[in-house]
Amino acid sequence: MKNYVGIINLDEKEDQIRELTITRPLASVPLGGRYRIIDFILSNMTNAGIDNIGIFAKSASRSLMDHLSNGRPWDLHRKKDGLRFFNFGQTAPVDDDVHVFADNLDFFKYCKQEYILLAPSYMICNIDFVKAEEYHEQSGADVTIIYKKVNNANDHFYGCDLLNIEDERVVSVGKNIGNNKEATIGMEMFLMKKDLFVGLIYECIKTGKWSKIKQCIYANLSNYKVRAFEFDGYLSCVNSLASYYMANMDLLNTRINNELFFDNGPIYTKTKDEAPTKYTEDSNVVNSIVANGCYIEGTVENCIISRRVKVNKGAVLKNCIILQNTVIGPDAKLTHVITDKCSYISKGENLMGSKNYPIVIEKQRIF
Repeated sequence: MKNYVGIINLDEKEDQIRELTITRPLASVPLGGRYRIIDFILSNMTNAGIDNIGIFAKSASRSLMDHLSNGRPWDLHRKKDGLRFFNFGQTAPVDDDVHVFADNLDFFKYCKQEYILLAPSYMICNIDFVKAEEYHEQSGADVTIIYKKVNNANDHFYGCDLLNIEDERVVSVGKNIGNNKEATIGMEMFLMKKDLFVGLIYECIKTGKWSKIKQCIYANLSNYKVRAFEFDGYLSCVNSLASYYMANMDLLNTRINNELFFDNGPIYTKTKDEAPTKYTEDSNVVNSIVANGCYIEGTVENCIISRRVKVNKGAVLKNCIILQNTVIGPDAKLTHVITDKCSYISKGENLMGSKNYPIVIEKQRIF
């Protein structure tokens, strides 16, 4: 896909996961111990051969820029093309991405690629974009939308786009409100020619009817040939605290883990050279993902443990997500708990949430 520009549009709503996004954008929230949410879509694009990628983010994105750096882990550190970061604009992409794109039209105007792949970061999957490219160009579509048929829409994917498809053509788009189990979920991934993308931006600015590119596409389904490409792999949408918790717990399933991290190419992330995790004689770790640099003395069961976490003797963690630099005090008992980075759980603390409503321990902030 050398002829494609990858656009990662961080226009996701963060209202339902504000506990973890108050100090960082959703794209840089840790997932799976040592990864960030944006790693998946970024790796999918680079595995497909896209070497010119622009990330359009909101202004408060220090942690995301620190994670991405110059794009070296994704082989995007180059003089021509490579990784470009746009976090400046008068409006946030969640409310108005049209003007953010319009303010940076030179990026599209001077790039040599002819096609656009537009995608969000919060759709967690390992997708072969080459197959979608082949379908798009062979079908003669103006726009191709990638979708997935799911049978758990009543519990997952709340608020996601629902596509009504007839003969592989998108005829209407709605929202998932959780009233049906089976649904056709739009993954908000669009393939189109660059000239059409720029034309949509001008149309939105000229008419003032739409503030989001995807709204313009959905409103003009009868004017353009908009086709649908089906993705049949694992998909999770992280748009709430509950979905974030479930996406992490899914990684403990060996089949899902192997598919997500290896099937269509590896998932890359920023590397940190640290010592291996040390497990003492008193430790007991069962069915968990533990990153490097940790010190485990207690019991860890069905948990995701990030880097440099210390679990003291006598502590018991079950079904928890522990982010980096957290210290779990001796004899503490945690069940269905998410701790933000640099958290401290005192000795003997007993915290219990539930699968649908996990407890979140936010890190202390100095203002």
